Amino acid sequence: MNLESYSLRAATADDLPALYRVCLRTGDAGKDATHLQDDPDLLGEVFVGPYVMLEPDLAFTLQGPRGPAGYVLGALDTRDFNKRLKTHWLPRLQKLHADPGEDSGLWRGSDWVRHALHHPFLEFPPVLHPYPSHVHIDLLTEARGQGIGRHLMQTILEELARLGSPGVHLQVNPKNAAAQSFYRNLGFIPLSSADLPNDTLFMAYRFEDDDGAY
Repeated sequence: MNLESYSLRAATADDLPALYRVCLRTGDAGKDATHLQDDPDLLGEVFVGPYVMLEPDLAFTLQGPRGPAGYVLGALDTRDFNKRLKTHWLPRLQKLHADPGEDSGLWRGSDWVRHALHHPFLEFPPVLHPYPSHVHIDLLTEARGQGIGRHLMQTILEELARLGSPGVHLQVNPKNAAAQSFYRNLGFIPLSSADLPNDTLFMAYRFEDDDGAY
């Protein structure tokens, strides 16, 4: 990582507006989703905010020369995190944003996020049991291609291993081939199970299988 231009630090509540912008600008399979969303904060409120507020020890902001340029977020125990998400984070947002219904053909703007908000995947099927932790990373275009993403993933994987996690999983958009390649190069493998949603790809990494590649 170019330490002169970028640094990694703990994320705070004060970072949320900027991190929500990062989430928006990477929300279309890694590309800018600003033109697709009618609520610019909703992606971040659903997919970034809960980590910063509920799991702060595993929430990191990538500080760039023009402000936050990315983040890496994690949860040590996905089942416990999902319970807290369900009781301490989602209810407020669900009251503010109506469910757009099941007919995706009628969805507009941020409706797919509103639907995900009301129908979150909070199950923990057997295929995920060896990988109880999970992570989430996004970088603006300006911070890519410099080894920064790898450094961020190393940082959070090392921290999860230090905390005793046996394995970690993540979700990636099936259309984002670059992200899939990035995770494969770190040692992640794709998971397949009828118990997993078919609109996203789950990939996983076992620390006991670590050969130091990442």
